[in-house]
Amino acid sequence: MHPINKIVLFSSALLSLISSPVVPAQTASPERQKEISERGSHVMPFELAQTQHIFSKTETGGRQQVIARDPNNSEQITLIRRHLTQIAGEFARGDFSGPEKIHGQAMPGLAALRAAKPGQLHVQYKDLPDGAEITYSAQDQPLITAIHQWFDAQLSDHGPDAAPGMDHGTMGISHKNTC
Repeated sequence: MHPINKIVLFSSALLSLISSPVVPAQTASPERQKEISERGSHVMPFELAQTQHIFSKTETGGRQQVIARDPNNSEQITLIRRHLTQIAGEFARGDFSGPEKIHGQAMPGLAALRAAKPGQLHVQYKDLPDGAEITYSAQDQPLITAIHQWFDAQLSDHGPDAAPGMDHGTMGISHKNTC
């Protein structure tokens, strides 16, 4: 193939990827979202309506961000950071009881995450100016798929309080433009 044809083919493929819309996860019924919000209030110390949850899938897993809708709400930011610090430690040890209490035992991806052997799932916490984030990574494709399924389930169940994001802002929203 001529080098110019390769460039045209590559450019066309890249353009189609960039212009493809981000398809959000199926949204749960209003009844399910209300139930999840009620259960979540017993697990998450911050106000769900005062925060935005962003789930960005990556090639190696994903990034979960929780940010305060009001970047000056230091109380919510403190509660977000405290909670995400705690659950990052729990998740790193394979303890996913918090999400199970909120979303149920049959939550997609949860069984595979819980069954990951030590060292298979890497969980890393980070402060953000208006909240915090947890990055999940793995080398095992079934585990990466489980992270993606788990993110989709949270997007569905949390409704308007959750949004899909994309790594590095390539095809979706970043945490700064969701508020």
